[in-house]
Amino acid sequence: MGRLFGTDGIRGRVNSHPMQPELVLRLGLAAGQYFRNGNKRHRVVIGKDTRLSGYVFESALTSGFCAAGMDVFLVGPLPTPAISFLTRNMRADLGVVISASHNPYMDNGIKFFNKDGFKLADRVEDEIAAMVTSPDFVWKCPDHDQVGRARKIQDSPGRYIVELKHSFPAGMTLDGLTIVLDCAHGAAYRVAPLIFEELGARVITLGIEPDGLNINKGCGSLHPEVLAAKVREHRADIGLALDGDADRLIVVDEYGTILDGDQIMAVCADEMMARGTLAENTLVATVMSNMALEVFMQERGGRLLRTKVGDRYVVEEMRKGGYLLGGEQSGHLVFMQHSTTGDGTLAALQLLSIMVGRQKPISEIAGLLTPYPQKLVNLKVKKKVPFDTVPVIKDAVRHAEDRLGRTGRVLLRYSGTESLARIMVEAQDQALVDELCASLTAAVESGLA
Repeated sequence: MGRLFGTDGIRGRVNSHPMQPELVLRLGLAAGQYFRNGNKRHRVVIGKDTRLSGYVFESALTSGFCAAGMDVFLVGPLPTPAISFLTRNMRADLGVVISASHNPYMDNGIKFFNKDGFKLADRVEDEIAAMVTSPDFVWKCPDHDQVGRARKIQDSPGRYIVELKHSFPAGMTLDGLTIVLDCAHGAAYRVAPLIFEELGARVITLGIEPDGLNINKGCGSLHPEVLAAKVREHRADIGLALDGDADRLIVVDEYGTILDGDQIMAVCADEMMARGTLAENTLVATVMSNMALEVFMQERGGRLLRTKVGDRYVVEEMRKGGYLLGGEQSGHLVFMQHSTTGDGTLAALQLLSIMVGRQKPISEIAGLLTPYPQKLVNLKVKKKVPFDTVPVIKDAVRHAEDRLGRTGRVLLRYSGTESLARIMVEAQDQALVDELCASLTAAVESGLA
């Protein structure tokens, strides 16, 4: 059996391993025992997105944590970054999010935050996983009078809304701006519209009617074309698309052009460098970020540091070097002076503050970065064999890299949350990108057949 935790917690199809109620109950017991220390009362905050199965896993986790002697605070549907914030704000020992992020409703997942609001280190996840999966593990549950209590916290949305509004420059408003906001029928459907409205914007909403089955379905950051059409229809100033747990952001300019995380990071890094607030003039991103972003930073006297895919690895590098801005091309953006994890709504506020401050349309501001042609292909695989051990794949990669030289990149990796091989090629020549991506895809298909 492979590692229980992937790049962003535990994730899978509901009622299939590992997303089974009995396993999740053991997960609550294990995490509760791991983080319980001494006789003081310990607290855990549990939030979720809008999936139907959230009720199942919320109950299972609550049972496990209470049996392990931890008090449980249930905050209901809220964005992943809200749980990170509330864990810190409420002085809890642990935060838990029940969500499969951008996946469809039939999937679900679980991720943890420590008391400081950061995702758990691989080592900690592996120790908890060993407790969960070992049939011989001995549980040290407290006495019957020391089991935990569970209660709902009603004012959690308000706390998060106030916190995010504090990240927006004092005295600045969004008066006069029309924003189209797509909440993907997900965790931000209540809080995100209120934040922008309270700051003065006219907000046209999409994806705010969750029914448990429609999260991410034809909406949100996975389908920004829907948002783009609505922006053009209403002649809005900007479009903002969140995903199911609202930790990522995709932007649409006033013409309906879609902007990814790299382009948003370029705008924010440029602003912070101009203000002298970008620590070490360094931006942290992953191996998936476009080469144009690296060139962009170099041309402005800055640098781009790359990490493995996953916002948790971006955050780890940021903490290690004291850097303040990082993120992923997919739209996970981390502003360390305001948050400890990716937050789509927070990122939108930072971008909007630049728009308002410069008094320029988003199309003009985002024109700073023109991404190199890039193509990504996802292939379903039955098993994840190291690419460099398969001769046909190894030869195809070598051939592609020889053709590209220093003008492009090839990246082969496996998804950390799904049974997929990801093949990426980027270069300044679109025809060459298409050609090499096709040959690499064929090599991976034949090599893993």
